[in-house]
Amino acid sequence: MKVRNRPRIVVIYNRDFEGAEADPENKAREDVKDVAQDILRILKGAGYETDEVGVTNDIPVAVAAISAMKPGAVFNLCESIHGDNRFESLMPLLLDLANIPYTGSCSFGLSLALRKEKVKQILRGCGVPVPRGGLVNSVEESRQLELAFPVIVKPAREDASIGICSESVTKDRDAMEKRVDHVLATYRQPALVEEYIEGREIYVSILERPNGEPQVFPFFEIDFSDMPSDRPNIVSFEGKWVESSIEYKGTRPVRCEKLTPDLRATVAQTALDAFRAVGLRDYGRMDIRLSKDGVPYIIDVNPNCDLSDLA
Repeated sequence: MKVRNRPRIVVIYNRDFEGAEADPENKAREDVKDVAQDILRILKGAGYETDEVGVTNDIPVAVAAISAMKPGAVFNLCESIHGDNRFESLMPLLLDLANIPYTGSCSFGLSLALRKEKVKQILRGCGVPVPRGGLVNSVEESRQLELAFPVIVKPAREDASIGICSESVTKDRDAMEKRVDHVLATYRQPALVEEYIEGREIYVSILERPNGEPQVFPFFEIDFSDMPSDRPNIVSFEGKWVESSIEYKGTRPVRCEKLTPDLRATVAQTALDAFRAVGLRDYGRMDIRLSKDGVPYIIDVNPNCDLSDLA
């Protein structure tokens, strides 16, 4: 009888990118398969038995396949189902029901992270700096916001920079209302409108350790030095996914240098405070805008961050 030295790990990921090639934003979903292959290769190299399950719209079939493999744990990379990020929390919920351990945040943390306005309210209540802003369901509601321009307008339920482009940063009320109308009509969800924080964009990755304090990894930031002067310094969808675009070339990730020890400690503590406040688990990445006066503002919380070996 064969005795396993290490538990079997089943890597699961969403396959809703298949058949959606006509969608220009499909690349953000397709990338998860490459990440899954990286994770499988690393696990195999470490001596683990591995399997993989690509999750389609047939959820019972996926859960049955996972259970049949009798995994010691599931490495969860399932970020959407049927092209809808709102179902990101479904697989962890079903894995809990089946009593199968899995990596990453629980269904509550994943669901909460998709409610960006709720996350900001929680962080604000915990004293974690976030940009001023609000959620709007109509152009009329956006007119009630009292914010200082420029502001950034983005879909409230998306990630991976979906719905974000140069036009998302608006300098006056007319442009803001036009962008709000675009988000509402195109993405069929509320728009999040926030004051745009000019400054460095820093990414802080966190990994929880058994019986110890969470580990904060060395910071990365976006080098905007090659971004054309007529475009805002943001990581748009093109900047993240379209390698031939000007914005992709103008948003190069680099190691974050030239922070004083005190400021580096403040940024790390802000990221940890956000990680804990939102109730994330195992790992995550906090996206931060460091204002010119040295305040680290949390602009996004990513429980399912990029785990590829190129990140």
